[in-house]
Amino acid sequence: MQTTAGRLARLGFADGARAERLLDELGPEAVGDIDLLTSLVAAADPDLALTSLNRLAEQDPSVLGALRADPGLRERLVGVFGVSAALGDHVVRHPDHWRLLAGTPVTDRPSEEELRAELLLAVGAEPDDPEPRAADASTATLSALRAAYRGRLLHLAARDVTGTVSLSGVTAELSDLAGAALEAGLAVARAEHPEAGAVRLAVIGMGKCGARELNYISDVDVIFVAEPREGPDGSPDEHAAIKLATRLAQGMMRACSTSTPEGALWEVDAALRPEGKAGPLVRTLASHLAYYRRWAKTWEFQALLKARPVAGDVELGRQYVAAVNEMVWQAATRDKFVEDVQAMRRRVEAHVRGGEADRQLKLGPGGLRDIEFAVQLLQLVHGRLDPLLRRRATLPALGALSRGGYVGRDDAKALAEAYTFLRQVEHLIQLHRLRRTHVVPEGNADLRRLGRSLGMTADPVGEFTTRWRRHAMEARRLHEKLFYRPLLQAVARLPESEDRLSTAAAKARLEALGYADPGGALRHISALTSGVSRRAAIQRTLLPVMLGWFADAPDPDAGLLGFRQVSDKLGSTPWYLRLLRDETAVASRLARMLGTSRYVTGLLMNAPEAVAMLGSDTELAPRPVEAVLSEARLVVARHPGDAEGAVAAVRALRRRELLRTAVADLSGIIGIEEVGQTLSGLNDVTIQAALDAAVDKVEMERRTPLGTRFAVIAMGRLGGFESSYGSDADVMFVHSPLEGVPERQSTEVAFEVANELRRLLALPAPDPPLLIDPGLRPEGKAGPLVRTLASYAAYYERWSSPWESQALLRARFSAGDAELGVGLLHLADPLRYPEGGISDAAVLEVRRLKARMEAERLPRGTDPALHTKLGPGGLSDVEWVAQLIQLRHAGERPSLRTTRTLEALGAAVTEGLLSEADEAVLAEAWRFASRIRDAIVVVRGRASDTIPVDVRERTLIARVLGYPPDGTEDFVDDYRRATRRARRVVERVFYEG
Repeated sequence: MQTTAGRLARLGFADGARAERLLDELGPEAVGDIDLLTSLVAAADPDLALTSLNRLAEQDPSVLGALRADPGLRERLVGVFGVSAALGDHVVRHPDHWRLLAGTPVTDRPSEEELRAELLLAVGAEPDDPEPRAADASTATLSALRAAYRGRLLHLAARDVTGTVSLSGVTAELSDLAGAALEAGLAVARAEHPEAGAVRLAVIGMGKCGARELNYISDVDVIFVAEPREGPDGSPDEHAAIKLATRLAQGMMRACSTSTPEGALWEVDAALRPEGKAGPLVRTLASHLAYYRRWAKTWEFQALLKARPVAGDVELGRQYVAAVNEMVWQAATRDKFVEDVQAMRRRVEAHVRGGEADRQLKLGPGGLRDIEFAVQLLQLVHGRLDPLLRRRATLPALGALSRGGYVGRDDAKALAEAYTFLRQVEHLIQLHRLRRTHVVPEGNADLRRLGRSLGMTADPVGEFTTRWRRHAMEARRLHEKLFYRPLLQAVARLPESEDRLSTAAAKARLEALGYADPGGALRHISALTSGVSRRAAIQRTLLPVMLGWFADAPDPDAGLLGFRQVSDKLGSTPWYLRLLRDETAVASRLARMLGTSRYVTGLLMNAPEAVAMLGSDTELAPRPVEAVLSEARLVVARHPGDAEGAVAAVRALRRRELLRTAVADLSGIIGIEEVGQTLSGLNDVTIQAALDAAVDKVEMERRTPLGTRFAVIAMGRLGGFESSYGSDADVMFVHSPLEGVPERQSTEVAFEVANELRRLLALPAPDPPLLIDPGLRPEGKAGPLVRTLASYAAYYERWSSPWESQALLRARFSAGDAELGVGLLHLADPLRYPEGGISDAAVLEVRRLKARMEAERLPRGTDPALHTKLGPGGLSDVEWVAQLIQLRHAGERPSLRTTRTLEALGAAVTEGLLSEADEAVLAEAWRFASRIRDAIVVVRGRASDTIPVDVRERTLIARVLGYPPDGTEDFVDDYRRATRRARRVVERVFYEG
């Protein structure tokens, strides 16, 4: 036999035994009241509803009879109690307030005037007075205001939970109620200031309050505008009026936010005013307009979309709104509108908290902020020419955007449904404790209450979670395509019958999103999406999202153009579009790379199949040099007798590895030192493979073995494993005749091999060239291209100069006969690591040479401070410091014997030859300059040592280096600062040390 507690548990009470006890406490009539039990069981949280009802009955037992007599009252009161513990507490504190829910008029919505009058009366003010004044500013008055406010909140919540008012009705009434509370708060402030009549003060509602879409619990955003009235002498005193208005505004804010025995209403937030919290709290209308005309950012005009007079001097408020509206709808034509929009989008994304992002209704992906931001931005872009879009609230604005063809009808419908659901959930979460929160709770009991509140009874937790996730995903998906889908409809012949965005509107939207050539962008979109082929259909699915990713990249136009070019090359390949459609990571990274780097775009154009590697960080990690070398040798072996074909295939391999490195670099997977090492290793492999092909060709043409051993010695940045994307390969060639082969004959053959190697790598090809530069050999360009080991020994013993000793500090084996290469390095060691160090005369010569190079080699007209190689504190400065230390001390200190700049500086610190602080300054400047050089090549597709003067190119380079769109000046300032500090170290350590 089932107990009463068991039956109650089966009906939906979480604690059947407690529910039985509470029902017994209500008395025998309540226990037998089937209608009451039915209402309790139907509540979102039956246990919570019964607890609050029990507490109320203790205060006022007559409520039980009223509930039996009035089914509507029972449904409303029990419904509120089942959703809101906080409103249950309120009714228990004010037992007469349950009567607000009795009778048939309770379902009627109060007017704005009724709410205003009720709250003014609560503070003892006369509603008909043009400037109502409260009885006083006492705690009792403030408590009365809060009690009246919550009574009205109870009235609204009861209609909300029983479904007799729509979401828009709820938010509008909450906004009207907030306006009434602000009016009452201002009346309290006037009670503190008898002279209040000397100033006109208007309170402008902003944000959700201004748009009449307020939450149950939210900060209320306002702006204050004031004007003086004429003084006794007939002239207005503006300064005194603003001081008085400021005191009134502060008093109003305190009246709403001060804690009393009845708690507080909410915070009044005036941070959206001109200059934010740093600016004056109150301004005149003229002062507001002067600020907006001269200083305001786009986000401030976005905020002004919602502006509405809500309290105080309504006529002054209307004048303010009318005046600012003229500027709001011209915001899209202002300078830096695109940059501001990008900054606004970053701010939206930055607000997401990592730990709770997936439960955030407001700030998480697919949250309310996503939808509101998208709608507001579309209003700013298109509202200038279309007055029908000038709506304050989100849902009416979304409807107008749909009717105007700016957003697809189906998309707008789905987005409105998602927005409505998310707002309903937000309200239910806030109602529970009357706390400001936007986070979906994790506990099963809370989720069960939410699900049941929304009518989900079979599996409240599972149904709610599924529906919430579906709406959030849909909102995110629609948000990502909201800007871009209609752009396709403007240019492509799509099957949809809905209105299309006009070409002018499409161009305006693209321009607002950062496209410099919106006409060209529309042509690319048309070419990619027009037609009925499966390829065009997939592109129509991809492009709405891809266009957004391009807009986030430094150069959206280049991104879209590159995407069209790569798609033209690979569009008929079955895997390409399928890969982009199914692998978001690949498509996202592709868009970012194409919109960032001409260098990467050029590589992809000639190796489009490499798109497949973009989806995985593991795939982008640099490959071991040994693995690449093995592959290169297999490639050469597949082209016997065809040196040109072999090297072309090797260069294709190099092209693929350059792409891998550049993408890894731009994605932050590898740093500048690893980039240099990877590129240098790749250059070694390419030289080795080309050398193999050159030797094969020379031997085949001579029909005899080579007769000499041959090695390539890396010099310069290649020798230091510091190659950049645009570096030539500085090398020296050495050979050693085999036994019995005349030296003259072997030298002739070695000369042929060296020239063939250079020719093969210089052949025209679609990939970045690897130019072989032997200019650092003995005697420079005037000396023989190739020498024997003995010739090097003789030269170095007799003729070597300090600059050659310095150049040899970078020498290492690169390709060919390793034993021979090591032999030459042993020959070089006494010169580059002299015992006892170089002489004082040689030190002086090195310093003179450096000074002459600074004076003579810098290109005419170049700003020295922006030259990354030869400028003060640049690469040359840092490298010469390291090399002079090596020339002076590496003979006795083997730790200094390295070809790498930063390793040499680190060793100098270890050896006590350089302070840690100086090393840190020099290393920072070297890394910064190296990153800039690489960024220049990546952005422009060609090498340069100078930070460009062109503002657009400089901006793109700054973005590659991690600066925001408006951070170009910061980038240059940071570089100047780093190199100035480095130059001071250079002058002290290199020239004076």
